[in-house]
Amino acid sequence: MADSGPRAFVVGHPIAHSRSPLIHGHWLKQYGIAGSYERIDVAPDAFSSFLASLADNGFAGGNVTLPHKEAAFAAIRNRDAAAEAIGAVNMVWIANGELLATNTDAYGFAANLDDQAAGWRAGKQACVLGAGGGARAILHALIDAGYGRIALVNRTLARAETLAQRFGSAIQPATWDRLEECLEGTDLLVNTTSLGMGASAFPEIQFDLLDRNAVVADIVYAPLRTPLLRAAAQRGFATVDGLGMLLHQAVPTFERLFGVRPSVTAELRRIIVDDLGAAA
Repeated sequence: MADSGPRAFVVGHPIAHSRSPLIHGHWLKQYGIAGSYERIDVAPDAFSSFLASLADNGFAGGNVTLPHKEAAFAAIRNRDAAAEAIGAVNMVWIANGELLATNTDAYGFAANLDDQAAGWRAGKQACVLGAGGGARAILHALIDAGYGRIALVNRTLARAETLAQRFGSAIQPATWDRLEECLEGTDLLVNTTSLGMGASAFPEIQFDLLDRNAVVADIVYAPLRTPLLRAAAQRGFATVDGLGMLLHQAVPTFERLFGVRPSVTAELRRIIVDDLGAAA
């Protein structure tokens, strides 16, 4: 019987929207690797049982997405430094009979900027919009890259202050009424909110307050050109969309589970863009 290869997954609730199987499926075909990667919908009350039965169900590991990232963090004792810093898990795997965990979101964010905005690591001052779950990985990546001042702007100050306590003195929490002050001299502006999507209005951004060489990034990838990115591009700023973060964060998972470090290519990006367009 032919070797069927490692069996991997992405688990969430809901999960039908996930592009991870398309990404990993492309790489499996590209590198001629036997293996599989599938979507699995698991409700929150069944998630701990799902984790406990991974080996019995023949899985080598996989990805964890909403709403299970924090539950995975709490359930898995063997977590690496990235997962510890972020406080959430997006990848699990089995090694020597034990379940291990990491978080590749910060890596994906930084690798995307390395690819699309070379030189961003030279910046010293950033402004992050939103203090939800998506902001944690961004803050970890920025601190790791050497940003010494990171304004964290959120609707409720308490939530931003909680992340400031977690990530240290580089984080300066603020509410939206202090946005202009936070933007002054910023080298990198990152949106982690859903503002501007649907019926919600995006706040007015005074782009002239940014450093003239500033980069503007958004972790949202549907749509690719968010209201923030469109407005920034119109004013001549370099912009980075969120799709690259999705693609790059998948690289360590594929390497861990399938033994080959894949490349994020223009062809792969086109495949996912086409799929997003078809879905829309």
